[in-house]
Amino acid sequence: MTTVSPETEKKLRDAMQRLLTGNAKRTDGRLIKTNLHIEAGVSRATMNRATVLIADWEAAVGTESAPRDTQLAALQETVSKLKDSVAKLREENTALKRKNQAAVTVLAELSAQLRSARDQEPTATVTPLKNGRTQRRHWRS
Repeated sequence: MTTVSPETEKKLRDAMQRLLTGNAKRTDGRLIKTNLHIEAGVSRATMNRATVLIADWEAAVGTESAPRDTQLAALQETVSKLKDSVAKLREENTALKRKNQAAVTVLAELSAQLRSARDQEPTATVTPLKNGRTQRRHWRS
């Protein structure tokens, strides 16, 4: 037997319908009694007096307390995928940092060798080409 006013019962039924369809306005969408009375805008005690409605709620929900809001579920899935992507990108970034450091080391070593070679006396002579061109020879068999 319901001992709440018809207006209060309507508020609770509307709130129950919003929660069950995943269209919560005032809560996170979890199917729990706390969200039911908050969604309806009534006190917990008032909700508890609506025994028929509570029985309907328990029949519809059972022990389920997961969010029904499809947008929330989709966002949680997106966040999970993005976290995986961020982890992969961090690994790639670390590998690229290592390669970059190795390249810097090689460049520093080559630069040092080049400076050392400039400071030494040249050991080879350069022979200029005539007229700045190479001469071609045609071989016949």
